[in-house]
Amino acid sequence: MFLPKIFFFAAFAILAYGQTDSSQSSSSPPGPPTWSAGPIDFSGLIDGYYSFNANHPASRTNNLRNFDVRANQFSLNMAKLEMQHAPDPVGFRLDLGLGRAFDLFHATEPMKDGAAIMRHIPQAYLTIAPKSWNGFTFDFGKFYTSAGAELTETHLAWNYSRALLYANGPYYHFGARMSKPLTSWFTAGVQIINGWNNVEDNNSGKTLGFTTAMTSKKVSWFNTYYVGPEKTGTNDGARHFWDTVLNLNPTDQASFYVNFDYGVDKVKSGQDNDWYGVSFAHRYAFTDWFALAPRFEVYDDRKGFITGVAQQLKEFTFTSEFKMKEGFLMRAEFRRDWSNQPYFDRGNEPGSAKSQTTLLVGFIAYFGPKR
Repeated sequence: MFLPKIFFFAAFAILAYGQTDSSQSSSSPPGPPTWSAGPIDFSGLIDGYYSFNANHPASRTNNLRNFDVRANQFSLNMAKLEMQHAPDPVGFRLDLGLGRAFDLFHATEPMKDGAAIMRHIPQAYLTIAPKSWNGFTFDFGKFYTSAGAELTETHLAWNYSRALLYANGPYYHFGARMSKPLTSWFTAGVQIINGWNNVEDNNSGKTLGFTTAMTSKKVSWFNTYYVGPEKTGTNDGARHFWDTVLNLNPTDQASFYVNFDYGVDKVKSGQDNDWYGVSFAHRYAFTDWFALAPRFEVYDDRKGFITGVAQQLKEFTFTSEFKMKEGFLMRAEFRRDWSNQPYFDRGNEPGSAKSQTTLLVGFIAYFGPKR
């Protein structure tokens, strides 16, 4: 009973604080200023949480989570500093980070020498974008994936915990990407990369990525398709992955998205491994300091290729967000995951439970523009 009391008292305290702050001004606060030193812009964040798992797993681990993996303890999710120089016509982006999130982020990195350093560099790439190219942009280096509805940094997502589609998809790539707006509302892109979640390739083949973005004020539709060999030591059997995200913004307060993924990993002279998932999410900002964000997902790992068990997963998340001041917010979150197979840890019995319920309180402090 101790943690639920803390959970609700904290929410009540922040609610009272937010009401006091809102009464001082009826208008939205100005956006955060740009921190810069000469031609370089800086931004960053510190993100930590406490997560309570009702299964009380002896492993103190929330299964299938990324990044709120630690159960029944305080944890530093991430601390991050970003440096960026806008292309004129050459620029760069360098992110430095630490925390449990980046350990998980690089868990499958094949690089041995230098892997410990690379996990502290989530992004590092140069950009070339001459004005005469009419919006054409070329990036080379390590960059976040184009797939998915959610972003890596917590304050840029609607919920504190990441969706199953995010946790089980690609996180980052190393290589080259190009994009070009073809009309005022349509942009296309091509990527040539080593593969999924690797700076140093695990085979001699390359993965191709194709992206499209159709945007308007009320509706946006994004598509990403990756294809290439992802198995270690062989180029046989390509992995195909399609991610599509539909965003709806009917009003300034209400936002919705639908995210669908389908993947298949081809097996030479064997049975292919395929999976799919769909996520529905909504965010409603009641004021400039308070918002609610429910999310529901279905994830079918029919061959057990992604999670290690052939199962169908579902999860429901309900997040309340309190912006205490510009650049400082709290999220209180309820989440329940369940499966049609025993998978989640319970007490001293790993993989014995079909469900997992967690309560979480997270705090995020950030500065600089929200990119």
